[in-house]
Amino acid sequence: MPKRAKKNEEAVEGETGNGAEPAKKEKKGKEPEAPILYEDPPDKMTSKDGRASNMKITSWNVDGLRAWVRKNGLDWVRKEDPDVLCLQETKCAEKALPSEITDMPEYPHKYWAGSEDKEGYSGVAMLCKTEPLSVTYGIGKEEHDKEGRVITAEFPSFFLVTAYVPNASRGLVRLDYRKTWDVDFRAYLSGLDQRKLLVLCGDLNVAHQEIDLKNPKGNRKNAGFTPEEREGFTKLLEAGFTDSFRELYPEQANAYTFWTYMMNARAKNVGWRLDYFLLSSALLPGLCDSKIRNTAMGSDHCPITLYLAV
Repeated sequence: MPKRAKKNEEAVEGETGNGAEPAKKEKKGKEPEAPILYEDPPDKMTSKDGRASNMKITSWNVDGLRAWVRKNGLDWVRKEDPDVLCLQETKCAEKALPSEITDMPEYPHKYWAGSEDKEGYSGVAMLCKTEPLSVTYGIGKEEHDKEGRVITAEFPSFFLVTAYVPNASRGLVRLDYRKTWDVDFRAYLSGLDQRKLLVLCGDLNVAHQEIDLKNPKGNRKNAGFTPEEREGFTKLLEAGFTDSFRELYPEQANAYTFWTYMMNARAKNVGWRLDYFLLSSALLPGLCDSKIRNTAMGSDHCPITLYLAV
């Protein structure tokens, strides 16, 4: 079956090709402009306060776990070698997980969440080298938790939450639901933050500012860049969390984590930054680096990696 613009779950992160507006015809004799690509700089392994990174976390929306495994996604994971691997949009029931990942000796502690109602929909996973103190699923509200979108692991010095935030969908048919989700999810995160410092990672399904997508003007009424979704993200930051990438690279343009499969968008770097590491503000002194691994293939998203001194 041909691949749709964006996932059988939620067609769009921007209906016009997820930020890729139809290209204007070039004038005769004029060469097309070369795409502006993002080059991931060398990893910074030391925090501002001089501590060495001792925690490496990778997050990746794999757009279907089984297909991603067949595309050799695990080879990249083994090279990256994070302490914790968080996956979103696994679209795979636990009983159908491929043995290549369930048997990985590098990550003896593996946790899975999937949709209760629709097989092959949504889903998140967390694979850990070290066993967390505790692991929970969902955010404590049935209307959200039945879709398998959140796993929370407690480590000695912080909570790690991985999330696949619901998309407002084509025609914004789920925008009202998304607004409800944003309020409830923010309350959940704030509750955790009062107990222990927090790292949130995953596909948050919003490009926060114009710098976070290639074509902001053409996508103001599209899922992922509506004022309502952007305001929801702003309120999350106002609740005491920091976008780690923008903290380190405030003016960096053309840094994206998602490209539609259509219109050769990835080669042209017509993309969106939808995947994030957000940190409790008190963790910022230990922030070493926040990476966008945009050369890693296997999904319509690329992985992101956080280096932290905890």
